[in-house]
Amino acid sequence: MKSSRMAHLAACAALALLLSPGARAGEKTLMHCFAWTPIKDATPAQWQAFYQASDAMPTKIPGVLKVWYGKLQSPLNAGPAVREYGMCIEMASPDVLKAYRDDPYHKTWVQAYSKVRVEGTTTYNILGQ
Repeated sequence: MKSSRMAHLAACAALALLLSPGARAGEKTLMHCFAWTPIKDATPAQWQAFYQASDAMPTKIPGVLKVWYGKLQSPLNAGPAVREYGMCIEMASPDVLKAYRDDPYHKTWVQAYSKVRVEGTTTYNILGQ
């Protein structure tokens, strides 16, 4: 069951990439995607800070093209955790993923993200063909 849900989530992320307004055949971008369990008592202000930090990512981190985030249509069961939210970050190349982790803005974003999620994620990357 877990693998079929992961396959479904991966297919949805790939479809989002293909249907995005700027997508073209042969796109060589990378989609860095992850699902997480929300902190039940996160405040609206903490969620707003996460949204704002996420929305700013394409202007703050070179090579980050777009971000998508929201509540999953179908939650993922990951052992004892239930992943209810997800995010995908479109990056210009796999090299951007390596640089993104060390970018100073990533630390700023993680501070906002850590206020709305329980530690631990289900993460995968999709390479454009």
